[in-house]
Formats: sequence, C-alpha cells, structure tokens
Amino acid sequence: MSNKPYSLIKSVFLLWWIFLIQPIQANETPYLPLTDFGDNPGALTSFYLPLTEDLDTSDSANSSLIVLLHGCIQDGVELANKSGLTALALEHHFAVLVPQQSYDNNVKRCFNWFASQDTQLDSGEILSIKNMILATQAKLGIKHAYVIGLSAGGAMASAALVNYPDLFQRGAVIAGLPYPCADNLIKAISCMKRGPAQSAEELAQFAQAVHPQQKSWPSLSIWTGDSDTVVDANNAQMLASQWQILTQSGAKPEINTQSGYSISRWKDPQNNTVIELVTLKNFGHGIAVNPDIKNGGVESDFLLKAPISSVTEIIKLWGL
Repeated sequence: MSNKPYSLIKSVFLLWWIFLIQPIQANETPYLPLTDFGDNPGALTSFYLPLTEDLDTSDSANSSLIVLLHGCIQDGVELANKSGLTALALEHHFAVLVPQQSYDNNVKRCFNWFASQDTQLDSGEILSIKNMILATQAKLGIKHAYVIGLSAGGAMASAALVNYPDLFQRGAVIAGLPYPCADNLIKAISCMKRGPAQSAEELAQFAQAVHPQQKSWPSLSIWTGDSDTVVDANNAQMLASQWQILTQSGAKPEINTQSGYSISRWKDPQNNTVIELVTLKNFGHGIAVNPDIKNGGVESDFLLKAPISSVTEIIKLWGL
C-alpha cells in the first residue's frame, strides 16, 4: 500500500506549520542566538533581543543592555517574556541578553553559584557570562549594562557584581543570595535556609579583596518575599548590609510601607538611592508580577502575583 497520500498530507501540514505558526511564535519571542562570543568555559548558551531599529544608539541614556539570569529549571527567554521584560524592552528600546544554563551542567539547570570554579573572577560560568556581555555590547554598540537575576540567577548576579563592578551600571537580585555565600553544595543549602555564615563585614571584605582599588560599586535593587521557604529573607538583608558597607551609604534606610510590601532605601551623601530592599508580604519564592498593569507580567511557575511588578519597578528605578 502506498504511503504517498499520507506523505503529502504530512508535507502540507509541515508547510502550514512553518509558514503560519512559526512567524507568530517568532513575533512573541524575537530573540536571536548569540554565537562567537569568545571563551566559554562555563559551556553556556545565550540569546539576545537587539535594539529596535528606531533607536539612536549614540544616545547613551537609552543605549542599554539588560542581562537576565534565570532561576533553576527555567528557560531564560520564557522568563523574559512572562516577567514583562521583553515587552518593556520593545517599548523602551533597550536590548536584552539571556545567558542559558543547561541540564548537562546542572541537573536542575541552575547556574552553579555555589561552585568556586564557576564564580571566581574570570573562571567558569561567570567568565562565559562576562564574555557574552562584552560581545553583545560590541555587536550592538551599547555602552551600559545592567543585570537582573532570579533565585540561582540572583546569586549569580551577586557574583557578577562583585567580580565585575565596572561592567555594570546597576544590578537587581530577586530571591537571591549574597556572594560569596557558599563554595559547595552543603554550604549552599545552609545559606539558602538560614542566610550566610559570614557577617556583612566579612562579605564586604571579600569583595574589597577582589578589587582593592575599587571606589565605586553599582547600585542595587534587592527583592525578597517574607514567606520565601526556598531562600530565606535573611539573605536579602545581608546582601543589603554588604552593599551598604561597599557603597558607604547611610547606615539607616528610609522605609516606605505600602499595602502588600515595604521598600527600604539607603542613600549616598548626594541623596541618591544606591540600595533598595523590597520586601513583599505573604510572598513566596519567585519574581513579582502584576498582570493588571501594562507590561506587568503573567503568573506562572516562580512568577507570583503581587501588588507591584519587579521588572516594571526595576526598569523605572533605573530610568530606562
């Protein structure tokens, strides 16, 4: 019996899928693979959302790159789409870079934030991420880079900010941990559940030892849920304390309490906010989304509904 009719039907369906379905998906996820970015000792892959065509990249205020570091199990581009970051990038004309972890590197597809060979200066995954950023900046003619990390990606963002403070204008750590909180898996679990064993002073001294001549550190936005049972909220407070020492900002923050969350802000002598700590009430482990506002994100795994959207507020704080 001939298979030609079946093959014809299959071919027609395939062509229909390619030409009708694929363009819709491409429009929803207009990311391109980043290749040839130099040494890749962390064996990571990467995707980027280029600047929109009508942007004048000579305008340094708008020539910006947001680096998004995903959490465990997650697909980075999906996180960018669901969190509202992609839509914000298209509206406000900034580029997005999404480094992607693999299951080959980590059984839960977490960035290896607890492995010294992947977080020390110019080694492993952290070097791969650095090279991706530099290559994307060169490719797109972008001057300013910012980093946002969620959970394991938040811990990796902490490591990136400590190792490469001159690479980033600002950073955001969501449901993450300070660096260096752990250098093996056992310490990582302890840190996640209780917070770092080090004091804030010891955490700051470590960063200062990496860059003894560093005078200026990126400002930082920190997000935590007071009901997070995966990464204890103490990590957020310790990260804020570490950064308060590094930035030499005021010891006491200004606290603004709203319905469902509070924001603590540490300011420099010029009254600029250099650290903000957003604590969400009755909030678990994840990034805050608010589907009721424009570009506020959608609910999903580790994207939890809140009165405010993490990404929207961070982009607003950064003036992008």
